[in-house]
Amino acid sequence: MTKLTFLFLFLLGSCQLFEKQPDDQVIARVGEHFLYKNDILDLVGPGSSQTDSSLVVNTFIDKWATQKLLMDQAKLNLSQEKLNQYDELVANYKTDLYTKGYLDIIATQQLDEEIDQNQLESFYNQNSENFKLNEDLIQLRYIHVGNENRSTSTLKQQLFRFNDEDKKELMAREIQFKTFSLNDSVWVQANTVKDKIPVVNDSNYSELLKKSNTLELQDSLGVYLIYIKDVLLRNENAPLTYVSPTIEQIILNRRKLEIIRNLEKEILQDAIKTKKFEIYK
Repeated sequence: MTKLTFLFLFLLGSCQLFEKQPDDQVIARVGEHFLYKNDILDLVGPGSSQTDSSLVVNTFIDKWATQKLLMDQAKLNLSQEKLNQYDELVANYKTDLYTKGYLDIIATQQLDEEIDQNQLESFYNQNSENFKLNEDLIQLRYIHVGNENRSTSTLKQQLFRFNDEDKKELMAREIQFKTFSLNDSVWVQANTVKDKIPVVNDSNYSELLKKSNTLELQDSLGVYLIYIKDVLLRNENAPLTYVSPTIEQIILNRRKLEIIRNLEKEILQDAIKTKKFEIYK
């Protein structure tokens, strides 16, 4: 058993990670660097076993020690020029992290998230060429019934004709269906239909890509009645309803950037007025 393992088995004792001890208890040291009990209290959940807890804690300690040793060696062996470069990068990163985090919080608070249909349509019409499909889309409706069902011909007629009376009849009989989907206004990826309708495979997939096509497919599980309402092929313009979530996010991001730009200007102008910011010539 290693010294570290012994140390942490002692600290964990009786399947509990730590007993109540002073907050500044030192549990490891590398040179002038110290690791304290509070630094690792949140590493292990209350339900973890003694073995798992010991493994997690020891792994963390080893990583901490390795990083500290490498950092000390880097400071000794890297040139001062390199150290200065890295220090500058760290300082710049810290500045970016703070300022971007602050601006993001303020912009999010001020952001108007309301987007009406006219805005969506306007953006889509101006940028429709940028929304090309990289997959085939279809609108369909289908019914899956067991092989014992004796009303397949009636169901087929109602599903394919699909007038108001047919819709009511089909909804009233939905308890008879193994699976079904009558919402043909939604565009779905044609490839995903294979997951929903197992009888669809590579040999009959092309039938899905024919507008107004009707299909009756059967396997050991039952009969699948499918109607393809509409089709959009790869590289065609994506429909607005399909890309609306993307457009909404683009609009919100643009609004957010505009808020940030204005906020940056306001901060600078206010600093000039209050003489917090001056340029000496």
